[in-house]
Amino acid sequence: MKKALVIVSFGTTYERARRSIDAVERALAQAAEGYEVFRAYTSSIVRKVLKSRGEIVPSLEEALEKLANESYDTVFVQPTHLLYGNEYEKKIQLAYTRYCGRFLYGHVCKPLIADNDDLLKMAEILAALKPDDADALLLMGHGTTHFANMVYPAMQTALRLQGHPNVVVATVEGWPTLENPIDELRALGAKHIELRPMMLVAGDHAQNDMAGDDADSWKSHLTAAGFDVHCTVEGLGELEDVQRLYVEHLKAELK
Repeated sequence: MKKALVIVSFGTTYERARRSIDAVERALAQAAEGYEVFRAYTSSIVRKVLKSRGEIVPSLEEALEKLANESYDTVFVQPTHLLYGNEYEKKIQLAYTRYCGRFLYGHVCKPLIADNDDLLKMAEILAALKPDDADALLLMGHGTTHFANMVYPAMQTALRLQGHPNVVVATVEGWPTLENPIDELRALGAKHIELRPMMLVAGDHAQNDMAGDDADSWKSHLTAAGFDVHCTVEGLGELEDVQRLYVEHLKAELK
């Protein structure tokens, strides 16, 4: 039997941010004994930019077409996406549905935060990121128009119930927004804020929307609001605990 694992990410054009994707891919590849491992990116913009630099990364459809043509009979797809959302449904599940009839076995595996157990585990991982010299940790999530955006307020609730009221979550493109936690941070009496992305990679949102020097960045808004802000521009994929959670998911699926 020819068995393949396709690890699919949104992708990034930031070379430094690629370390997060690479780290997760390495961990997953080590866990997929007996499987050939392939990479795919869902973002056509990222693939186009990388192609202009001489690097070809296939879309998921292109990767699945290649595997079908080369007679792979078992094909699993492991997304590195954080949650079920538009990308997961429209660019991953839909793509696999078009090709699954050409494979004997396999399916699309879960995202990082797929159920309550994942949520609670991730809350502990995120809470541990607050430095001792910071009064509070503010996490920038991506956010989505999909109902899966409810993971972010659910994460906030989980953090509070686990005894971490000084770890706060907001999003760039969903809800809650940056405006929501500012009053909360003030109510906590927080002065020194650690700011970091709650995203797989520290790409454009982390580099510019979060830590940029322009007036619209989160760092600038928080500074203008009277907080002392320190930014850690690091993707979640670089954390070994996060890599282990991806691996737990994959091993359960491959059984």
